[in-house]
Amino acid sequence: MSRPVPRPYLANAQITKAVLDRHKFTIQKKYGQNFLIAPSVPEEIICAAGITRDDFVLEIGPGIGTMTQYLGANAREVTAVEIDRMLIPVLEDTLQGYHNVEVINEDILKVDIRKLAQEKNQGCPIKVVANLPYYITTPIIMSLMESHVPIESITVMVQKEVADRMQSGPGSKDYGALSLAVQYFARPEIVAEVPPNCFLPQPKVGSAVVRLTGYAGPRVMVRDEALLFRLIRASFNQRRKTLVNGLKNSPELPFSKDEIEAAVAAIGKPLAVRGETLTLEEFAALADLLSER
Repeated sequence: MSRPVPRPYLANAQITKAVLDRHKFTIQKKYGQNFLIAPSVPEEIICAAGITRDDFVLEIGPGIGTMTQYLGANAREVTAVEIDRMLIPVLEDTLQGYHNVEVINEDILKVDIRKLAQEKNQGCPIKVVANLPYYITTPIIMSLMESHVPIESITVMVQKEVADRMQSGPGSKDYGALSLAVQYFARPEIVAEVPPNCFLPQPKVGSAVVRLTGYAGPRVMVRDEALLFRLIRASFNQRRKTLVNGLKNSPELPFSKDEIEAAVAAIGKPLAVRGETLTLEEFAALADLLSER
């Protein structure tokens, strides 16, 4: 018979302040720390992620354990990865009784998530839940996507502008490398908008919860996936430049200007075209042409 876990209690401003005071914890701006104080938000995340007692969940950035408590109360098992070592004693306190939760003090970009999925979920696709600060959102999402870790879904709280970027299409100001990476691997959907007053301290901008539902396979077929993402990154590193010049100037790409111009022309685009106007399918066609050179 499994042991019962406590009811979540941290999504409350007074309790959160009391926990921080008890541990004499100073909020670290460098980690973008804003703690949830609205119980409706973790409840929405649990619902959006479809967390059940059959699930192993990887949580990125548990903070003081607010979302972690809800995950522990609803999932079979949770591994929470927290980079700030000063939060570890706080989590040991707030997660007492949540026997199905393990906390790892590590940078998520250095964790072998594939190995973790194998050990905790027999290699089956896992669910990821995260509250990501602005500065690290794109590297973490790109890392999860490009590493081909078996993931069923990623339900993530990010700044609203980042959520909009994930859903953006060609030609819009929000369209970029993150848009293409997300849409290559998953279907993004904004499931909730979260105002600043749901956090302590209050951020200056609104947030949103986005569910990324993984495809059975990539949305487009491409011969060299790594080359595709190098092309995408190079195209948006210098948005004001033409696609040809952006690719030519990239240290990641070995192609001559003539080779790039020939490939761009071959997909039916003018040489003055900018990368932000290309669809995912057109980037894939460009990658296939250049992979032959």
